[in-house]
Amino acid sequence: ELRPATMTIIVEDIMKLLCSLSGERKIKAVVKHSGQGALVTGAVAFIGGLVGGPPGLAIGKAVGGLLGAWVTSGQFKPIPQIITELPPAEQQRLFNEATHLECTDTVQLTTLVMGSEALQQQLLATLVNYVIKELWAEIQYDD
Repeated sequence: ELRPATMTIIVEDIMKLLCSLSGERKIKAVVKHSGQGALVTGAVAFIGGLVGGPPGLAIGKAVGGLLGAWVTSGQFKPIPQIITELPPAEQQRLFNEATHLECTDTVQLTTLVMGSEALQQQLLATLVNYVIKELWAEIQYDD
């Protein structure tokens, strides 16, 4: 039966474990849903609407969408870098999703995970799912 991790397993240690696993597998991601891109898109659509009315709004929305995509089309970043850049609240959410194994401390959890390819795959699947769903990212595997 799965149950929540105890308090002796701390968020920072789980983030290090996830960084290690994803780093070994060279998993990268690019975040597609960016606030900066949304601001560019919205601003250009707004200006288009002010200048050209409804047709200007449509054109502004299209041009803004392209500009927004261009602004946010960054390079793929290694997942460990993304994990370390997550705000504490997001790290806590990832921690909650990742720590469903019955362990009493970080050492026990790390030993258990590193000794089991199946558990590594399960943890990586949780991480990839989180990155795709919560960060709206696209994943790239270098292996």
